[in-house]
Amino acid sequence: MKRNPLLKRGCLVLGSIGFAALLYRQLFREAVLHWGATDTEADGRLPGDELLEDPDGIATRAITIDAPASAVWPWIAQMGPAPRGGAYTYDWIENLLGLDMHSTDRVLPKFQHPQIGDTLGYGTNRMRYERVEPGHVLAMRSEDGNWVWSFVLDERGGATRLISRNRFRLPSLTAKIGMLPMEPGSLVMERKMLHGIKHRAERMQPMDHETAGPGSGRVQRLFIRRQPGRLGIRGMHRASA
Repeated sequence: MKRNPLLKRGCLVLGSIGFAALLYRQLFREAVLHWGATDTEADGRLPGDELLEDPDGIATRAITIDAPASAVWPWIAQMGPAPRGGAYTYDWIENLLGLDMHSTDRVLPKFQHPQIGDTLGYGTNRMRYERVEPGHVLAMRSEDGNWVWSFVLDERGGATRLISRNRFRLPSLTAKIGMLPMEPGSLVMERKMLHGIKHRAERMQPMDHETAGPGSGRVQRLFIRRQPGRLGIRGMHRASA
């Protein structure tokens, strides 16, 4: 009996996809999910993990930034769709998905003080800040509770280790299958984001100046852009002393 050529071709395609998925899981998945992270960072517990226990997947990616945490935090604090600061990745890809991202090179004073309970949209996902420790931790969770995205800043010797962790729950078979091609794509976007934050933070240096006036109790922090031959003030915010 002759086999249907379409059926034969379909079986071949499905077999190839299955083999590729198996190869990815065995050889490449760990590197994709843990790009830039040490074994300790990838395997250890981080602030924000408590927001989603027993996830179906975890992606931990990291980068070292040659700047103090005070120069890194502003870029994390203001992330988000317009009018916020964007995500410092490939805006054209984000905007094909309707995310309205426009990555800025400026510190935006209006968005420097995220508060627990504040929300922002990432497409169909509405994210809520659940843990905010300025200069150290910013963690948000989706409204459906299936996604937690945390940033952890660990300053050592004037440099900062920036760790980005995504914890996600995949409640259906469709979600589990759909996540496989999304994982490499997320690496492309998140790697660009981490390098974007690194580039911006390393061009800035924080300088604290006491505000004039007796008993003011305030500190004005200026972010000075480092350029060959000159310095330019690009933004500022105030913080309690």
